[in-house]
Amino acid sequence: MEENIEVEGRITAVLPGTMFRVQLSDNSHEVLAVISGKMRKRWIRLSTGDRVKMEMSPYDMNKARIVWRVG
Repeated sequence: MEENIEVEGRITAVLPGTMFRVQLSDNSHEVLAVISGKMRKRWIRLSTGDRVKMEMSPYDMNKARIVWRVG
């Protein structure tokens, strides 16, 4: 089973279909992120400038899943 990579970033753009453009805190790389099912179920709202915690697959470093809103 693959191990997900946890990273933090800041939302730079809100896109249609609960997708977001997020800039990583570590290296300023931009990824396309989608909101996780638990956050969607709990109606967690995200906006530009929010810090988020994400999971990324080691096989595709251009996509991520937002799992937590930091602040």
